[in-house]
Parts: sequence; C-alpha cells; structure tokens
Amino acid sequence: MPDFPVLSLRLMDCSADYEKARIVLFGAPFDGTVSFRPGSRFGPQAMRQDAIGLEGYSPYQDREIDTSVILDIGDLDLPMGDKIQALRMIRETVATLVTDGKFPLMLGGEHLVTLGVIEALVKKHPDLCIVHLDAHTDLRQDYLGVELSHATVMRRIWDILGDGRIFQLGIRSGTTEEFVFAREGHTTLYPFTLGHLDEIKTQINGRPVFLTIDLDVLDPSVFSGTGTPEPGGVDFLTTMRFLVDAATLNLVGADLVELAPHYDPSGVSTAVALKLLRELIIAYQQSNHE
Repeated sequence: MPDFPVLSLRLMDCSADYEKARIVLFGAPFDGTVSFRPGSRFGPQAMRQDAIGLEGYSPYQDREIDTSVILDIGDLDLPMGDKIQALRMIRETVATLVTDGKFPLMLGGEHLVTLGVIEALVKKHPDLCIVHLDAHTDLRQDYLGVELSHATVMRRIWDILGDGRIFQLGIRSGTTEEFVFAREGHTTLYPFTLGHLDEIKTQINGRPVFLTIDLDVLDPSVFSGTGTPEPGGVDFLTTMRFLVDAATLNLVGADLVELAPHYDPSGVSTAVALKLLRELIIAYQQSNHE
C-alpha cells in the first residue's frame, strides 16, 4: 500500500481502506500557468471543507453515495512554480492507482494537471478517449510562447492520442486557429452544448474514456468561482444530467478542475462543484454495480 498522509478532514468522510477502495480521490492544487485569475489551487481544500454540509443521498438519482469504497488521499504536495515536477508527481500517483486497480478521481487545480493523468492512463489504455467539458478549446500550440499551459492542455493531449479520440463539449471560447484545428477533424467539437452524447458513445464504441470537467463549462451565473469565466454556458441541471449519462461510458478516470473558490464568496460555486461530484460518483457506482 502506498504511503499516504493521514488527513484530519476527508471529503465526504471517504476513508475506505486502500485495499478495499475502488475510487481514490486526490487533489492537485496547482495553478502555476493560469493566464487570468489564479486561485484554483485552493479548490480541493474548499471542497473538503464545504462537503461537511453535503448529504450523501441524491434525490436526482434516488441513491446514496457508497463511501465505504472511496478513499480521499488528500492533496499532492505539488511544488508551486515547477509544472514539470507537478506533472511528474500526478503521473506517478495515477500510475500507482491504476496499477492497483483503482479509479482515479482528481480535483484541480488548473486544467494543465489533467495532462499528468493522461500520460499515466494511456500506458494502461493505449486506445484511451477523452470526453472534455469546457468553455475553452485549450488547443493552442503555445500560450505566450509556452507549450505547457492550461490554455494548451488539450493540444498536448492530442499530441499523445492523435485524431478521433478527443470529444469536446460546451466550448464557446478560443482563437480562430483553435477552432480551425478542431474542425479539421483533429478533435470532435460540439460548441455551446452538452448534447450529442449518444452520438459520442457510438463513436467511442466501448473504448476506455477519461472524463475531464473544466467547471467553467457552467455559465458564470451558476458558477462564478473560476479563473476564466465565460458567459453563455450551460446550467447545473444540464451538466448534472450529462454526467449521470456519461457514467455509462467505459470510464477509467475523471477530474473536476478550475474551481477558484475565492472569486465566489457566497460559496455557491463550491456547492455546485460538490453536487456534480456526488452525482458523478453515484452514477459511476450504479453503472459499475458497486
């Protein structure tokens, strides 16, 4: 068993023995490449703190989350200014989890942290696909001359996976070049909407899937606590229903990133993130009969 820290506060009291845990939660508190408003490194701890008020029962699905098979191992101790080292630590953590048969569920942090997860998962699942919810394409070749950035993360993932394996939904912001790149067939782009999941399922055809949720896919009226808010997003119920349906994919991991809680002192954004996390876990457990 890996040597994880002892936490005084675990998200939703998820404290299963490592050997029995099917889902392992961890935080990736890194926001070293954020291009507008920093603060997503505080997201995982805000979610743990506010989860004290979250019920385990979902009235949407009429089911209770089974925390007996979930372990929250806490936040990785990522170096503030070293993205290479941060990505290495994430990659090594996920590699350990998947080798041990766990479902990795990461809380960001900025979106670049997803790259470390994919670098680990693709070694076990070479036919991996990505379902990507976001306001932004994240397909820039570089941002201000830097190739490793939260604005380039899906382009770096495309470098690994290639064409036909990245499905992007809810997108409503990006450069002309990014949209052209996607529409040339390098990714499958569904701007402005979280529809078309049945079509995506057909294209994926049972291949393993990583679900990455940049929470700024939500409209700022619902989710203002993020570094780069974009008007014109989707609402909570639409997002929640998508995640419940997406749990029927062959999921091998997931993340929720870009909660920057200090930009929403009301706490609503953190509550939204927590409810989406709960619904996703319950739906995944139901789909996998856990």
